[in-house]
Amino acid sequence: MDTKKVVFVTFFLFLTLGIFAQKADTKSVTNNKKSYVLLQTDYGNMKILLYEETPLHRENFIKLVKSGFYDGLLFHRVINGFMIQGGDPDSRNAQPGVMLGNGGPGYTIPAEFNKKYFHKKGVIAAAREGDNVNPMKESSGSQFYIVQGKVYNEAIMQKIAAQMNKTFSAEQIKAYGTIGGSPWLDNDYTVFGEVVEGLDVIDKIAAVKCGPNDRPVEDVRMTIKIIEE
Repeated sequence: MDTKKVVFVTFFLFLTLGIFAQKADTKSVTNNKKSYVLLQTDYGNMKILLYEETPLHRENFIKLVKSGFYDGLLFHRVINGFMIQGGDPDSRNAQPGVMLGNGGPGYTIPAEFNKKYFHKKGVIAAAREGDNVNPMKESSGSQFYIVQGKVYNEAIMQKIAAQMNKTFSAEQIKAYGTIGGSPWLDNDYTVFGEVVEGLDVIDKIAAVKCGPNDRPVEDVRMTIKIIEE
């Protein structure tokens, strides 16, 4: 199990970001209408449902999408078998090989953990700084990742639970044993939506060739639009 411990630590560190300390001035909007966005790439499109139970993250994401904030940004960190990450405004016109991952809109968002939502394949979650400088686990104002992960059988899930002193529900164990995901991130990063169409696009992007700092050698750009339903 030593190898898995090393993998866990490595994956955890990959999500560490430089985020500004200012908090988001975000107000929840209550309505019964589901919120969807369309994330477009050269590798295909993903339709994403934003959860009502994480209103601060949902409304902030919608605000940024409507402003065109994400259009032209890169998936700047891609790790096959783990996740694809984007949302750094510094990536819009970044030169090849430049290290990315420290940009943002200038604020953070309070964590909105919900045990109903976990890191199964296809969820979208907020990146953040590490616990040592961010003990409240506040989210980046713009950077997010979409989980690819791997499939884990129940025996492995029980070992992961013991290592991390966590308890996984029957629903989590079933999901991680079928579609897969990244269980060690549960309740540490805010999950605020999920891909409902286009899961295969995650695999296509995750398979691209990457250089230093896990940045794709050929830029993978995104455009995100609100879906009116």
